[in-house]
Amino acid sequence: MIEIDGSHGEGGGQILRTSLTLALATGRAFRITSLRAGRPKPGLMRQHLMAVRAAAEVGQAETEGAALHSRELVFRPGAPQPGDYAFRIETAGSATLVLQTVLPVLMTAAQPSTLVLEGGTHNEHAPPLDFLERTWLPLIGRMGPKVLLRLERRGFYPAGGGRFTVHIEPVETLARIDLLERGRVMHRRARAIVSRLPRHIAERELTVIARKLSLPSKNVEVIEEGNSPGPGNAVVIEIISPHVTEVFTGVGKIGLPAEKVAARAAREAREYLDADVPVGFHLADQLLVPMALAGGGSFTTMPLTEHTRTNIDVVRRFVDIQIETTELDDGNVRVDLRA
Repeated sequence: MIEIDGSHGEGGGQILRTSLTLALATGRAFRITSLRAGRPKPGLMRQHLMAVRAAAEVGQAETEGAALHSRELVFRPGAPQPGDYAFRIETAGSATLVLQTVLPVLMTAAQPSTLVLEGGTHNEHAPPLDFLERTWLPLIGRMGPKVLLRLERRGFYPAGGGRFTVHIEPVETLARIDLLERGRVMHRRARAIVSRLPRHIAERELTVIARKLSLPSKNVEVIEEGNSPGPGNAVVIEIISPHVTEVFTGVGKIGLPAEKVAARAAREAREYLDADVPVGFHLADQLLVPMALAGGGSFTTMPLTEHTRTNIDVVRRFVDIQIETTELDDGNVRVDLRA
């Protein structure tokens, strides 16, 4: 059994999710202690507990400690089973993180699968649905499987209630991908989404983003969400290049001015543009598991975050693969995975 220290590195939920995914893929059991020790509210929150339950259902696993606020978990996977699944988080916890936990093993299953997920779709500390749809899943598609995502409604904090469906057509083995050059930026655009909030919030956000990224008016759009259960706001910036579309987001919350939401997202997009790499620091995190399961891959990215370094350490615990990080002359980093 693999022993995992949940306080290692950035000490967050990614350690748990990566462990769950790779346990399903490799059949290796693990025990994790000090769960989310690096967070203000340690232990399993509802979205983490749903990720555990989803992984256990898909992987016919036995668990110990799968309870709210638990700081220790034992996970013994069985044989993953494709099929039709529905996972619902009662709160606005991230449904996208639950998807990312179980999707990798279903991409190489014997039969197709369909997932219905409910919960938060636009959360402050999780990949929003736009990132999965426009950045992550197209890259997964280049590895072989066909993953179709259909959004029914967005879910914002605190009401949650978002809902989307994912259909997976698997392949026998994943193909490696290499993302070493970004190429010329072909298009830049931004959207601001408001649900049950005044339109001017989105307009103010787009004014900031357009100014900071020099976007013409035709490249910005306000989306007024009509069927989300509660109020909410998010901004989405897309940078489209020949080899990848990168997405940068900001999520509104009470007490945070719209201008600051927009400025944070615009700053991340500007840093990415100035770095002249294909992979931003969030995407670097998200590529490690599928590349490890494909047996290799490579990408260039910005200086690695503690989050990414921690994820590399966890991947190495489960998969017999070399992960090399090389700092380049311009301060960026090349990451190579080799079986």
